[in-house]
Amino acid sequence: MAETVDEITMNYEENGQQLVKELDKVILTKGAWSTILFKYQDWNRKDEEFGPTKFSIRRYQKREGSYRPKSKFNISSVDQAKKVIAGLTPWIEEAEKEAEKAG
Repeated sequence: MAETVDEITMNYEENGQQLVKELDKVILTKGAWSTILFKYQDWNRKDEEFGPTKFSIRRYQKREGSYRPKSKFNISSVDQAKKVIAGLTPWIEEAEKEAEKAG
């Protein structure tokens, strides 16, 4: 278990074989509840190589000195990631305009 947010990783091995390879991560929030965006690849046993790039947003809670996974949302393809971005973009622009009016 990780004691700091920076120590949290998606890398995963089983019987000496790496099954999940973390390519990058962005820490979105730190604290008792932390959120991390990961870029990763899964090992494809059939092809004996890592598959396409995927993404995951994961939440962790710090309890008793260690971060424990609490929830996750996996984005299974670049196409799906683009759809998430396309969906969020107008909402963000709208929220920014509302904040300007209020501010």
